[in-house]
Amino acid sequence: MTTNQASTVSDSSPPKDSQPGPSSGVSTGPTTGAGAPATAGILSRPYLLATIGSCALVFLSAFESLAVTTIMPLVSRELDGAALYALAFAGPLATGVIGMVAAGNWSDRRGPALPLYTSVALFVAGLLIAGTSVSMGSLVAGRLVQGLGGGAITVALYVVVARVYPPVLHAKIFAAYAAAWVIPSLVGPVAAGVVAEVFTWHWVFLGVVFLVLPALAMIVPVLRGIRHEPAAEAVRWDLGRLAWAALAAVAVLGLNLSSQIRVEGLAAAGPLVAIAAVVIAVLAVRPLLPPGTLMSRRGLPSVILCRGVVSAAFFGAEVYLPYLLIERYAFTPAFAGVALTFAALAWATASMVQGRLGGRLEHRTAVWTGTGLVAVAVAAVLATAALNWHPAVAIAAWVFAGGGMGLMYPRLSVMTLAMSTKETEGFNSSAMSIADSLGGALALAATGLVFAAFTTAAGSFAGVFAFAGVLAVAAVLVAPRVSGNREPRSR
Repeated sequence: MTTNQASTVSDSSPPKDSQPGPSSGVSTGPTTGAGAPATAGILSRPYLLATIGSCALVFLSAFESLAVTTIMPLVSRELDGAALYALAFAGPLATGVIGMVAAGNWSDRRGPALPLYTSVALFVAGLLIAGTSVSMGSLVAGRLVQGLGGGAITVALYVVVARVYPPVLHAKIFAAYAAAWVIPSLVGPVAAGVVAEVFTWHWVFLGVVFLVLPALAMIVPVLRGIRHEPAAEAVRWDLGRLAWAALAAVAVLGLNLSSQIRVEGLAAAGPLVAIAAVVIAVLAVRPLLPPGTLMSRRGLPSVILCRGVVSAAFFGAEVYLPYLLIERYAFTPAFAGVALTFAALAWATASMVQGRLGGRLEHRTAVWTGTGLVAVAVAAVLATAALNWHPAVAIAAWVFAGGGMGLMYPRLSVMTLAMSTKETEGFNSSAMSIADSLGGALALAATGLVFAAFTTAAGSFAGVFAFAGVLAVAAVLVAPRVSGNREPRSR
């Protein structure tokens, strides 16, 4: 799974000021399900096409991330691009941050329609550039454009949810998005491998283009039904935030590449670059998040912080679990991937369960339980690596980690929208996505440095999982602070 990756209220019913209706601040027209009964589901007639289309976009974005991981060794060999291999992965993640900020600002100004159209166009353009590449340089350029559009798609879709679906359905649609992120982890790598073998790796990019356009077409009717509100034009373009996003993206790239820096006579160059990158990333991300996020202020700031920290803990550990099973226990790559498959299934199942529970499961309870499961699972994997326990312990533990993420992620998404006003839906949605991306990216880069710092394989694996465990404990400590005074839905 990726981060992004690919996500009800704290009592038994939505707050009065967030109920669907004229006072909710959510603009809906005849095609968006306005006037639909409160019992209508996300697959009921008013929302059916929007649900299928938006879930398809999430699915295709996730599929592309996982598919590229499978085919990139083949691409690198064919295009003689070993020197740009890492950048092909780090680049889209970095430009995605810029796309998130731009889409959030634009959505707050003019609604989600134009940002979504533009982000899909960029995503498709990136696929076309990458899919027709004859050099590694042009492929990386396509990946940068693709990442810019992919990051913007995520934020635009979150705002679509806020404008189209009533709050009582937010938990269910975010559970569907979570499942759409998980399913590619089950089929994406295999499907990409088959396409590359039967046809060519180019079609792993080009084939997705023919699926993205119909998915967007399904959402067009509801986008047309969202009423334009002139008051939103008072929201200005925040060029400063875009500049900070660009700086954060550069810092992410620097941290990802720091372990590859080799300067003759200066062995500390790599670590120094890494430290500088972390400092720059922290300074740059502050204006992109709600005030008080890095200090874990109660309420929305802690929701965003918890999302970023738990993403860092989970994905920082997950990428090394198959490596541990292969190196220490002589698993085949396919068999080692079973651990991730089980976790993906647990993530999807837990997402559906929390969606069905709705208001019967309080937000804070779901978040605290989810972070606790991730922390316990990382601790079990750490013990397996350090004490040479049976690999079944680590595999079983990671199932619980996936369940914890599925239980918690959709609730953090719901809370973000519930604590947002009409003018801040885009900003807060982009902040949540940025926390996801930067949390995962920084953690992955840091675990790479930790892994390389030890002289033995046992020490390297233990160090990585210990680092992830510290992050998981931090998420547990932040979890109780996600509830608190929330922003009103309307001003």
